[in-house]
Amino acid sequence: MTADDVVGALDRLDAAGLWYCVEGGWGVDALLGEQTRPHDDLDLAVRFEDVEAVSAAFPELGRDDAEWPSSFVLSDEGGRKLDCHPLELDADGDGWQPSRHGDAYRWPAGHLDARGSIGGRDVRCIDAELQLRWHRYEGLDDVDWEDMRRLCDRFRLPVPPHLERRPGFLAPKRSQRLR
Repeated sequence: MTADDVVGALDRLDAAGLWYCVEGGWGVDALLGEQTRPHDDLDLAVRFEDVEAVSAAFPELGRDDAEWPSSFVLSDEGGRKLDCHPLELDADGDGWQPSRHGDAYRWPAGHLDARGSIGGRDVRCIDAELQLRWHRYEGLDDVDWEDMRRLCDRFRLPVPPHLERRPGFLAPKRSQRLR
């Protein structure tokens, strides 16, 4: 996904009047204000009640519900991919992401309105602290490690213990162009 692809996708969501929050690799780069690496997809938090409208905004993309209700993926044969994480927003503005394996994940409201830039476009994204929280998982690889270290450096955040040492591998999910 190029920066132009991302801007185009976000423009379409805006035109449809849909709320979203950029996360993942593009979310990191938005916070940093520059593209630091290639990205295979665009990760987005979306409102649970808008899932069908988000899908309808991209009629040319196929939908994969393999990870439903935690996420759904919209993609085409050309490699464009939107990895969407539906959130049920409560009265306090906290987002709750359903889990396939237990309790829902809480996305605190105070972390859902950071501002960043992609391709010169202002975007809403999750903040650096929530990025760090979501990157505590088995399988965190060198690409994720570098992203999180950049955020710690830029925002003067303490390096969490799980990020003190480079993992030393690339996850199988990484495409060949990232290797």
